[in-house]
Amino acid sequence: MSEKGQDQAKIHIKEQVLTYDDYTTINDGNRYELAGGKLELMSPAPSVTHQLLSIEMIKKFTQSCESDYIILDAPIDVILASTEVRQPDLVLVHRNRINILSKRGVEGPPDLVVEILSPSTRKRDKIDKLKTYSYYGIPEYWIVDPAIFVLEQFILQNERYELINIFQDSEIITSPNIPCISFTMAEILNKIPPSLI
Repeated sequence: MSEKGQDQAKIHIKEQVLTYDDYTTINDGNRYELAGGKLELMSPAPSVTHQLLSIEMIKKFTQSCESDYIILDAPIDVILASTEVRQPDLVLVHRNRINILSKRGVEGPPDLVVEILSPSTRKRDKIDKLKTYSYYGIPEYWIVDPAIFVLEQFILQNERYELINIFQDSEIITSPNIPCISFTMAEILNKIPPSLI
């Protein structure tokens, strides 16, 4: 094979399976996740409602969990494997597992990941990421739907996620894995201007 042919073959292989190192060299102004070695373009900037939900949840986590957990929000790379890099909306890592934090991001499964749905991410968050996060052993995954202000709580059991609760209104959100969590979707909703609901 000619040198030109070899270079084209290398490019073709790179297009098929990318690694974290490849991912970090991309600087085209877009945000991506790396899913199974393939780039997935992130949706446009989240809505104001999405961002307010995220901020209010961070405040709740900070009030009750900051002494025990590191609380991170997007964009943050969660590096689950060299070919699997995700950017959840919110991440909690227990302080006794601080060794999985590096300058690059979170290198390993966090204790909790939270995805806030957007119209363009609904399928990815509810199907693809559900499979990915369970495969890599993240103990707890929350999906928050801003259209109806509901939080779905998935817990890893026997290497698969089980939907163990759906929280809405004034039901107190708790976690079997993270005892410091205690707030309601109503408390979050009350902080969002009615014009954005």
